[in-house]
Amino acid sequence: MHDTSQVDAVSDKLDFSLWTRVFRHALPYRRHLITLAVAAVVIAFCDASFALLTRWAMDEVVATGKNTDFRLIAGAYFAMITTFSLSVWIFINAAGTLSHNMSHDIREECFRRIQELEFAYFDHRPTGWLISRLTSDCDKLGRIIAWGSLDLIWSSCLVSTIAIVLVVLHPTLGLLVLSVVPALIWISLIFQRKLLVSSRETRRFNSMITASFAEALQGLRTTKSLVREEANLREFQRLSSQMYDVSLLNAMQSAVYIPLVLTLGSVAAGLALWYGGGSVLAQTLTLGTLVAFIFYAGQFFHPVHQMAQTLIQMQGAQAAGERVLSLLATQPGICDSDDVRERLAAYTAAPSPELAPDGHEPDIQSLTFEHVDFAYTADKPVLRDFNLHVQAGQTIALVGASGGGKSTIVNLAARFYEPTAGRILVNGRDLRERGLLWYQSNLGIVLQGPHLFSGTIRDNIRYGRLDATDEEIEAAARSVNADEFIRALEHGYETEVGEGGNALSTGQKQLVSFARALLANPRIFIMDEATSSIDTETEQLIQRGLQAIFRGRISFVIAHRLSTIRRADRILVIEKGRILESGTHAELMAARSHYHALYTRQFESERTEAILESENAPPVAVATATA
Repeated sequence: MHDTSQVDAVSDKLDFSLWTRVFRHALPYRRHLITLAVAAVVIAFCDASFALLTRWAMDEVVATGKNTDFRLIAGAYFAMITTFSLSVWIFINAAGTLSHNMSHDIREECFRRIQELEFAYFDHRPTGWLISRLTSDCDKLGRIIAWGSLDLIWSSCLVSTIAIVLVVLHPTLGLLVLSVVPALIWISLIFQRKLLVSSRETRRFNSMITASFAEALQGLRTTKSLVREEANLREFQRLSSQMYDVSLLNAMQSAVYIPLVLTLGSVAAGLALWYGGGSVLAQTLTLGTLVAFIFYAGQFFHPVHQMAQTLIQMQGAQAAGERVLSLLATQPGICDSDDVRERLAAYTAAPSPELAPDGHEPDIQSLTFEHVDFAYTADKPVLRDFNLHVQAGQTIALVGASGGGKSTIVNLAARFYEPTAGRILVNGRDLRERGLLWYQSNLGIVLQGPHLFSGTIRDNIRYGRLDATDEEIEAAARSVNADEFIRALEHGYETEVGEGGNALSTGQKQLVSFARALLANPRIFIMDEATSSIDTETEQLIQRGLQAIFRGRISFVIAHRLSTIRRADRILVIEKGRILESGTHAELMAARSHYHALYTRQFESERTEAILESENAPPVAVATATA
């Protein structure tokens, strides 16, 4: 099933207050806006003037015959064409620059806001939704403001100029030609709305087809293993058929609308020719004026059509504007208080090496949970009256069933979430009194699924501290026993890891992520199931390197394999947000309670798996092992 909720909604009317707020993002580029407006007015004037020049030339020919002096007329044509061409170049340049600058600024503001928002904001918003805000929505708003403004100014100026010229040249004939305009506006509004809806439906099904195709490629092995090819093909054919139907509808609507517009233009030209021809014969109207009227009758309908199309596009883009403005208006739920910001500003003005940027002590010696409650939703509490005190140099292991609150504890320790009750203290001081950026820059976190960025191994380790030297990077890799495998690669530290680190094994990626975390020299280190998805050999390498990471730091370890936490200073058994047991491995095993049962059950399971693997091993392998 594919999510279609992100498709723009069609509004019945324009929300002018929303577009006023969007337009404010163009105000820093007033020079381009003014240039664009002036160019649009000049272009409209030139468009309207060509028919008058033609009128002038024809009337001169009728009046003077072969003696007509075309030099002045040709000079006027040349000047008008030059002005027109120059104005077109200016408005294309101004509109393009404005569009790109606006898209750039809005996209940058959105990205900055996303970086500031707490994890809770992303719990209910899919990645695709956010990517759409930063890409298509920002581009759409930039194009609408730049090119839409141009179209509206040009269209309104041209329509007004032509209407005035028609009435001034011949009021009766002018009103007769303009009599078809209400019908044109009515037809344009109806068909533009229909075309917009069918175009949106086409884009929606196209997005669904793209998602289905990408999903099929990603799950190709699963599809083949379950023999789902025919069923997948039927689902794809259903989507493809639906897209065919809406695409055909869109094409048919266009095929009807465009001839109607041309027909109305022909009707206007016919009225001009019918009434104007009689006037020419009666010598109450010049031939040049009649030709100008016919020219204007055909020209008048394009700007009206363009205005209707632009307004409909603005209606269709309102959803994008609402989503972008909503994102920009979202205030981070976790941020520095006014008092902290004042101290950060004071430190910036007069920095001191003996203080952290927030004006307090620069080191982290203790972390305390004091009667902490937490709930992701109000009706489902995760932690209840949780208390814990950790000193620098201590390693705290968290074990227990999934959903018990282990990850919540470390997320609160990292200040990715705020407690709903109680408080967390750093060195005895409320965590909310410390600078958020300073605190989180002192965190080192390694997750179960290591994520590497495109680039080299050296680049990925340096991501932990961008100003690190090559020697420091290699020292961090040696500390976690990653240096050996890196140097064994053909290009060593300059090896490209590929998208998401796919060129490396899971264990190698994890070793690189450990080196990256250690390079940042964090005061608080968090391992969240960091060794659960790697082989035993790599785990042993990591275990040997962990001592270097844990030394002198506050460390939290969430481990699936209980054998990896035997050396922890304290092991907490967490269940339903409470500490059931606390102690060292030896103390908890001696207590023969919850931890003893967990450890014994896992130990027996691992031993059974090892026996089964040895029994199923090939004879050569067994012989080799025996030898």
